[in-house]
Amino acid sequence: MGVPAVMTTVEGGSPRSPEAKLGMQVEDLWDVQEPQLSPTEKLNACFEGVPVSAFPPAPENQVIEIKSDTSLAEAVKILSQHKILSAPVVDVDAPEDASWIDRYIGIVEFAGIVVWILHQSEPPSPRTPTSPSSATSIAAAANGLKGLDLAGLDFGSEFAAATSGSFFEALTSSEFYKNTQVRDISGSFRWAPFLALQSSNSFLAMLLLLSKYKMKSVPVVDLGDGKIDNIITQSAVIHMLAECAGLQWFESWGTKKLSELGLPMMTANHIVKVYEDEPVLQAFKLMRKKRVGGVPVIENGSSKAVGNISLRDVQFLLTAPEIYHDYRSITAKNFLTAVESKHHEVYPTLSTMVTCKRDDTVKDLILMLDSKKIHRVYVVDDDGNLEGVITLRDIISRLVHEPRGYFGDFFDGVLPLPQNSRV
Repeated sequence: MGVPAVMTTVEGGSPRSPEAKLGMQVEDLWDVQEPQLSPTEKLNACFEGVPVSAFPPAPENQVIEIKSDTSLAEAVKILSQHKILSAPVVDVDAPEDASWIDRYIGIVEFAGIVVWILHQSEPPSPRTPTSPSSATSIAAAANGLKGLDLAGLDFGSEFAAATSGSFFEALTSSEFYKNTQVRDISGSFRWAPFLALQSSNSFLAMLLLLSKYKMKSVPVVDLGDGKIDNIITQSAVIHMLAECAGLQWFESWGTKKLSELGLPMMTANHIVKVYEDEPVLQAFKLMRKKRVGGVPVIENGSSKAVGNISLRDVQFLLTAPEIYHDYRSITAKNFLTAVESKHHEVYPTLSTMVTCKRDDTVKDLILMLDSKKIHRVYVVDDDGNLEGVITLRDIISRLVHEPRGYFGDFFDGVLPLPQNSRV
């Protein structure tokens, strides 16, 4: 893949970054592990020996929180301004001296807000019983979006001919969008329960939550003041791993081929995909229905992917509706073209198709994911045909394993989760 090597130290031997310093801390633990342990067992032991408080803080050491009574419009604005994908939600009704368990009600995601708004406008299935609360929600959605061109929101076959840029402009200016509060969408698509680690918990616990337990981010709380000290994301972990290239513990694992580690975990016949002439909203509907973070756009009549639509791309439906002014119909292909032509300088790798081969190493993949700031890579054969997909979570899951009974009663009161939530 032609990814350059990375050095963890600068001249004089000092770590070149906080992440590299952390990697050297793991290296010290690696050197003293029992020789009879397997490499996987040694990695588990090393990460169990590092407190999660050692992870470098978020940029500018600032944790962005959103109050539960914030409108969806304002929440989108806050997330956009700070260039973050999600934020913890603070319960405005909680007492000032509340513990963190009572202070936070969940984590809201930018894309989840947008997809939720679109989903509220879909007519309920006649075969599906509607509860009083959901009926009220649907009625509110219908009233709030009155006057909009809703024909396309059932994602039916007539969508491509019915939708134009004016729909998105009307959606973002609707009273429904401006008046619905964040707490009103609790438990919806991409809403995550607030599962936090204490500063003394281990790195291993954090890595397992981000992989096996599918959390996109893990808050780290200070028990003293009940506030969040740090939020560790899957992307931040991948960046840390990239900064550790060259260290013995990383190289022992990172130089293995993807196929040796059982990657990709999801093969071509299981990938959720959309064809280039399908409505772009079909892509977002599929992501919600199948609970995935992105879909490849497939060339008509082939198994070759021509682009990628990520859940993050849904931002353009709300924050950049002007890109659709030239489109009477918004197909997946036209969406990719619009994003590429209008926003390439700001988002150079957004929606582009990034690929790898099974014979590439996990180190190659980590360096590429980190440099391009993307969340998934598609595996292709020598002819460019799609063979699988690898996500950040897949990579982290191959780094550690969960010892029997490791979390004990950690999930009590949190799991089982609401049906539509995702951690």
